[in-house]
Amino acid sequence: MKVLGIISSDKTLNKLINQTYELWEKKSYKPVFITSEDEIYEFINYELPEIVVINFSDPNIPLESLIERLEDDAWLHYFGIIGLYNQDDVDEDILLERLKKINVLTLLNDFRIRSHLMKSIEIIRDNYQIIFQRGFASKIMESSSGSFTIPNDIFAVPIYAGIAATSLAQSGKINPDKKMHLQLALAELIVNGIEHGNCEVNYDEKTEFMENGGSVVELVAEKCRNRKTARKKVHFDWETRNDLTKYVIRDEGPGFDVEGLNKILRTQDDFALHGRGIRMARNLSRELYYNNEGNQVTIIIEHEEQDLQPFPIRFRKEEILEVERNDIIVREGEASDYLYYIASGKYYVYHRRKRVGELNQNDIFMGEMAFLLSNKRNGTIKAADKGKLIKISRKAFVTLVRDYPYYGIFLSRLLARRLARSNEQNAQLTERVRRLETT
Repeated sequence: MKVLGIISSDKTLNKLINQTYELWEKKSYKPVFITSEDEIYEFINYELPEIVVINFSDPNIPLESLIERLEDDAWLHYFGIIGLYNQDDVDEDILLERLKKINVLTLLNDFRIRSHLMKSIEIIRDNYQIIFQRGFASKIMESSSGSFTIPNDIFAVPIYAGIAATSLAQSGKINPDKKMHLQLALAELIVNGIEHGNCEVNYDEKTEFMENGGSVVELVAEKCRNRKTARKKVHFDWETRNDLTKYVIRDEGPGFDVEGLNKILRTQDDFALHGRGIRMARNLSRELYYNNEGNQVTIIIEHEEQDLQPFPIRFRKEEILEVERNDIIVREGEASDYLYYIASGKYYVYHRRKRVGELNQNDIFMGEMAFLLSNKRNGTIKAADKGKLIKISRKAFVTLVRDYPYYGIFLSRLLARRLARSNEQNAQLTERVRRLETT
């Protein structure tokens, strides 16, 4: 089981985290509590964690030196950070400003730990490939992309927006000063998709509800009592190129009168209850527009020249493949000099015409065994639906690992995880066969 680093010496808080962990049904990490400065650096340097939880209100943790270390060491940019804080002692805006240069994906105050800590861990775990992609893409590719399918959970939205905004800031595409504003703008647009799109909350309904002391969270929860509404999702996609990043947010609602909204926005001030996300996003972006139906918004963020990559992009023009359902990616028995980075989509693996597994974004690569062993493909891979792959040559990847050795360690861990999963599946299959033989 992978380790979950928890940097905190607060016994009360640690007890709460333990209690929350024990109620977690999907235990995929083992919590390790770290309290001393030596233990902290030993852990983050050699355990190579995917997720670290940091108590930023802990007076016994050398937070300033820790933050400086995380800012300065590129090796430490490849795990996601969940920040905890006491809202009575810490101003969230000031804390966000101090943490703008490190991989803090979400902040939770004391009141939200029980309800959202494990949910945050699950979201980061399920999308860890995006954190890796940010560094990987910046070294070897001109472009990268990502996608989320988001449920109607208002409290979860900042985590998804945080991953997207942090990836852009950490890769040097935008000034870290803009990270918080971009995260807030994206979160507001996603919330609009949940609130006005999926839940079909109109202007007058929201006004009346909020003026009577209600909140958007309560209003959405009320709407989601309808099962059909509760099943709807918001689809959040982005593509980062050399000069810009395009975000597309689409809900499953009927849409709205875009021109009517624009007229309302032109007559309101910046502090009005409605349209805050759109105003904020327009101030940040080069371009923002809706489709004709009003259920999809596109926002284009221009990259800043003064914040170019700290590392050169060694290998440009790697081939991007847009695949459709049933497209064959690799064939069993063919020679290989490429592996594939999974940007999006789901893929079925076949051996001797029998389906033996599937791959998705969480697997990060496909075809790496034949690629590394200079061997023939031992299986056929077929696209299960639409997706995007990046075809990477042996020369490009080997040069990357030579220049940035931690990618070699990352690939080793990835292969070890695949082997462990394969062993577990084989053990389950053996047990199933044994039971059939004894019946």
